[in-house]
Amino acid sequence: MLAEGCLNQAIVREITSEGKGEKKGKGPSFFFYVIFFALLFGAKPGFAQSAPQNATPNTVTSEPLKLTLEQSVALALKQNTTAQIAILQAAQARQDKNISRAALLPNAELEVSDQARRQNIEAGFGTKIPGVPEHSGPFQIFNAGVAFGTPIFDLTLWRRYQAAKELAGAQTAASYSTREQVILLVVSQYIGSLRAVANVTASRSRVELAQALYDQAADLQKEGVGTGIDTLRANVELQNEKQSLIQAENDRDASLYILSRLLNLDPRQKIELGDSLSFFDTPQPEMEPSIDAALAARQEWKSLEQQIKAAHRDKQASQAERLPSLRFDGNWAYQGISSTTGIPAYTYQIGAVMPLFTGGRIHAEIVKADLQLKVLDEQKADLRNSIALDVKTALLNLESARNEVQVANLGVELAKQEVDQARDRFKAGVANNIEVIQAQDALARANDNQIVALYRFNQARADYARGIGQMEKVYAK
Repeated sequence: MLAEGCLNQAIVREITSEGKGEKKGKGPSFFFYVIFFALLFGAKPGFAQSAPQNATPNTVTSEPLKLTLEQSVALALKQNTTAQIAILQAAQARQDKNISRAALLPNAELEVSDQARRQNIEAGFGTKIPGVPEHSGPFQIFNAGVAFGTPIFDLTLWRRYQAAKELAGAQTAASYSTREQVILLVVSQYIGSLRAVANVTASRSRVELAQALYDQAADLQKEGVGTGIDTLRANVELQNEKQSLIQAENDRDASLYILSRLLNLDPRQKIELGDSLSFFDTPQPEMEPSIDAALAARQEWKSLEQQIKAAHRDKQASQAERLPSLRFDGNWAYQGISSTTGIPAYTYQIGAVMPLFTGGRIHAEIVKADLQLKVLDEQKADLRNSIALDVKTALLNLESARNEVQVANLGVELAKQEVDQARDRFKAGVANNIEVIQAQDALARANDNQIVALYRFNQARADYARGIGQMEKVYAK
């Protein structure tokens, strides 16, 4: 094992010293640190590229499916129902654009008919005409031809198409925003699961320590050095730690169930976390550049800007309804009393339409479009403030959590020293095990503080990536 950094080297020395028979039971096991540092991933360089995946996502196996964070994000983007619905909605918007475009293009249809017709002449004129038969027919009419038409000038249809095009772009940006949100949910749940696993590891370490303290108190009582109250006190502490372990294991399993649900895996498939031990810290970003980067990259912002453009196009389309429109229509048919006696028949026409009075409809549509633009402007101002708040809050939490990690690491080291000294004093008969129990509780609090600090640090990094619109770039290939 290669280790860089003072703390990693200290862990290796602790392992090698235990292998040489030196004193054990000085605190949490090595795996406790493994889980802690696994919480410290953030960017893609911190993920294990070689972690194997035991099975395909749609295959249920008896073996747990081991997933890294990167693999979890990839599965979520592929299988999460919210992400897939967003993709489908973007596809629907593109088809709406195509429908609007079709109104601008020529259209043609084939018509073929063969009918028998008999008419009442008197009914047609309203009276009987002397010398004219009462009816005509029956006779056969055969008609086969093409009817076609195309707009020559219709500014309203053109503006409607432009609006649909902008809305399609807005929906696409919204789908990317949903993907970013799904990634944030998966990353947060994965980090939370790592926290739950770390809690289990810490609880097991405390149970081992409490068991060792109980055994030590029982041995001293047998030798006549200790007292029954010391043994009883150590046993009570041991049972409390076992209860905490049961709750920690329950929280871990529940967290993994939620992660499996986000990944849309088969409910019968068990999963495990497979990230490797690594930590990549980064300098504290600046606030103003981060806000500018967020406004340039956040998909919600892009979607809202395109919605505003679409609203402008809708307003222009309503205004264009006051202008004349020009259209060409026609039909050509082979027409006759039978399919063998027909002749070509055709009609071609160019028509211009200009509205004179619409009952105030056009004016109402323009006013409605203006109101929609005002609503979007308010939403834009609110979104700008919301994005700035996201970035500022993430930066604040990131700086605070980084300091918390440093303090928590020092607290764990000091608490371990306190436990060692209290055990030595109790073994030497200088003090009872009240000091040992108190030191043990202090170590438990220090371990919990360290887990919480590492969780907050990684969550703050994920929140910052989300704040500047870089979730998929950071956490997915």
